[in-house]
Amino acid sequence: MEKLFESAMWQSRFLVILAVIFGLLGALVLFIVASMDIFEVAKFTYTTITTGAHPENYHEDIVSGIIGAVDLYLIAVVMLIFSFGVYELFISPIDCNQHALDDQKILSIKTLDQLKDKIAKVIVMVLVVNFFQRVLHTEYTTALEMLYFALAVTALSIGLFFLGKVGKK
Repeated sequence: MEKLFESAMWQSRFLVILAVIFGLLGALVLFIVASMDIFEVAKFTYTTITTGAHPENYHEDIVSGIIGAVDLYLIAVVMLIFSFGVYELFISPIDCNQHALDDQKILSIKTLDQLKDKIAKVIVMVLVVNFFQRVLHTEYTTALEMLYFALAVTALSIGLFFLGKVGKK
């Protein structure tokens, strides 16, 4: 009875394959949507240049569109890292990944802590990109608002600096 129960419990780890499959599907969808966003920005830019009409927020719209796409790409990367990590932790090491050099195994994950660290770093980058996308649409009317913006950028820079230091230990 004990062996049967332990065998069933061990085989239940394959349930995470659903998270892997749908994580990869989510990443694919995000890559496609982000690429379509880039295409739309390119089309908008081409149309604007060829017609000679420059809308009021032309540059902001282009930069915002590109930053939005980068944001989606980063979230897609989170989904990829999650899918690879869960697969390697619960199912099996990925054979193709074993042939890569040790310093190039960005998707090689041996522990849950490694998975959390990699995902956390990408999520921080998503937040930074999202912050800058929102900043593009903010209007500053006083010097104090500009000072707050400068302090926010400084805080982000310091946070990224220390995040990089922690990752190198």
